Amino acid sequence: MGIGASIFLIALGAIFAFAIDANLGWLDVHVVGWVLMLVGVVGLLLTMYFWNNRRRTVVAAPVRERVVAQPTVPVQDDRVVREEYREVRRPGYPA
Repeated sequence: MGIGASIFLIALGAIFAFAIDANLGWLDVHVVGWVLMLVGVVGLLLTMYFWNNRRRTVVAAPVRERVVAQPTVPVQDDRVVREEYREVRRPGYPA
């Protein structure tokens, strides 16, 4: 049950409990109104509880970066060239 349905049941229950003055004999309209209001309030509280559980903050771990350099340094045209291998792991992936 959502927020809209809960508010509708509360309003309908208030109308039955306070605004209608009818005598149906075997059915007390005021009690029906109070029951509808109670069901609406319980539905509203449950909806708010479950919505609150969905709004959790996720803290992400920093990205780990590992640089592995080659043990030998190649030389090209009298320049030293350093080759690197970079491995970046995102949070949530196995190490």
